[in-house]
Amino acid sequence: MTRIRRTATAAAALAFTAAATAVLGFAGPASAHVTVNPKEAAQGGYARVAFRVPNESDTASTVKLEVVLPENAPVGSVSTMPVPGWTVAMEKRKVDPPIEVHGSPITEAVSKLTWTATGDAGVKPGQFQEFPVSMGPLPKVDSMVFKTLQTYSDGNISRWIDEQAPGGEEPESPAPVLTLTAAAAPGGSAAPASAAAVAALDDDDDEDGDGLAVGLGVAGLVAGLAGLVLGGLAFARTRREPVAKS
Repeated sequence: MTRIRRTATAAAALAFTAAATAVLGFAGPASAHVTVNPKEAAQGGYARVAFRVPNESDTASTVKLEVVLPENAPVGSVSTMPVPGWTVAMEKRKVDPPIEVHGSPITEAVSKLTWTATGDAGVKPGQFQEFPVSMGPLPKVDSMVFKTLQTYSDGNISRWIDEQAPGGEEPESPAPVLTLTAAAAPGGSAAPASAAAVAALDDDDDEDGDGLAVGLGVAGLVAGLAGLVLGGLAFARTRREPVAKS
């Protein structure tokens, strides 16, 4: 009987492991690519994003990061935050027609950012580093693709430059992508909610109300029972106490 139980337990554990692997997949090195965080921002506004760089090598450090800004989506203002132990260089290009920033035409835009480690500041195995950037006004496009090169201390280069086709699978070396959403309506007003959304909110309110009523009812019942118990104890104590003689 014990052997049967052990066999069943082992089979259940094996089935659970297989299911978890199928759902979650293996966390191999290929999944640790350069990304931009957050992954979404609003068109026409300014955003603070960070290029997150994990180190995939077991023996070498990441010593340089090159990020190319998309030519089809120029940005008028780009500034970087200092990263200890790293220097940054900006390359610019001409834009035609000019882009407007706060009412003034801009004829140049940043085309590339290059961070280089100094001393022993490289991203070591098992670590990651973020490189923050502020940029805007963001163009009115659906997304910005930042093709990126990650250079290691042993000379190897990871090229995160592949673009994902709409509805397709993620490529082997995907480029970081910033999705841009439509700006809010003038005055900050949001689009009116649909009837379905309103109905869903009403249902949630009803459920919340029902839950509150049930909770109050249970609390009242518990309080009532507690009162009965205390009253019974007091009555029993009174019956046991002797009556004082005059």
